[in-house]
Amino acid sequence: MKSDFQNNLFPDYKDIALTNHTVILVTVDTQEAAQAVAKILVQERLAACINIFPIHSIYIWERELQQAAEWQMVIKTDFNKFAEIELKLNEVHPYDVPEMIALPIQQGTSAYLAWMAAQTSTDH
Repeated sequence: MKSDFQNNLFPDYKDIALTNHTVILVTVDTQEAAQAVAKILVQERLAACINIFPIHSIYIWERELQQAAEWQMVIKTDFNKFAEIELKLNEVHPYDVPEMIALPIQQGTSAYLAWMAAQTSTDH
């Protein structure tokens, strides 16, 4: 059942569900690397879907200000897959210190969350 806050925030959505899902943000240096990593994670059922888009990053690395064109990956998955994804990223990621930041999906439509759960299930 939705709270009054949820009803006010999502008045038109009766099927909003609380969730144990997450999005994980990961950056890589090339579109090819992003696609390669994404295919591995989806094929191994560690992620339901991964969005990839170009970004521009500014950061300090080895005491120097850096600016770089990078590719942002938004990995949609079950929070329980975080450790497995971390292990896989350490195997295949091109960076020495890959970004891996998990943000909880606090709510979502029941149909989409069920689809996500089915895609990351090992019961297939």
